[in-house]
Amino acid sequence: MRYLLLGVVFLFTAAAGQTAEPIAVPSGQPVAFHDIIQGERGPSGLTMRFRFIAPRIADPVAPVSFDVAEPDMMFLCETYALPRLAEIGPQVNQIIISLSDMPIEFGAMDPEVVQFFEAYAPTESGCQWEGF
Repeated sequence: MRYLLLGVVFLFTAAAGQTAEPIAVPSGQPVAFHDIIQGERGPSGLTMRFRFIAPRIADPVAPVSFDVAEPDMMFLCETYALPRLAEIGPQVNQIIISLSDMPIEFGAMDPEVVQFFEAYAPTESGCQWEGF
């Protein structure tokens, strides 16, 4: 699937190679902020992608399944993404939260990288799930 990137990538880590602070999520798995892809126009309008690293989704012994990670993604939408929308700028119609087990270039396909995605509509009361 191709994406037209109209904005720019914002990296919120202070220096290259610096690990972001872990974010506590409902499942207890380790999750860290990776980056934001801003300015993409999707079917729902302006879309913001908040990308996170969650190494345990590909753990060879005890992987965190999508069913366990889905509440984490809703939590990240409501507690991480929504509060930052006012800082970012124009009205956002859709938030996509992604988890990957390791950093990967936006839009790249790599069968070695496990990735989970969910889409949400920002509302006054929180994030409303929008299935792909």
